[in-house]
Amino acid sequence: MYVILTSKPGQFRTELVEGVRAVEAYDYLFGGTAKARFVIAELERATKIRVIDEVEPPVLNLVPTKFLPSYETIEAARQELDHLTAFGSVRAALRQVPVPGPVPANA
Repeated sequence: MYVILTSKPGQFRTELVEGVRAVEAYDYLFGGTAKARFVIAELERATKIRVIDEVEPPVLNLVPTKFLPSYETIEAARQELDHLTAFGSVRAALRQVPVPGPVPANA
């Protein structure tokens, strides 16, 4: 099972936790500027994803993975991301970037 984790610089970031393994990562570019980062991650087990609001003061939210849209295959997750760049004449694109490293054992 796969999920798509989203981070938006200056707004919020989504962090990997134990039981969630990053497979691919993409920057979402709008007009040539990175607006978000998407990580396709494999769920190894049900867990809670860390979402940190970056506005002051920072707030940590733990979101159960059962509330996230999930995809049976990595291809289905990629297809979902492709929908972001396939509308009208909007200049949006996905640029693949290195995946985040594994979660530290004590995280």
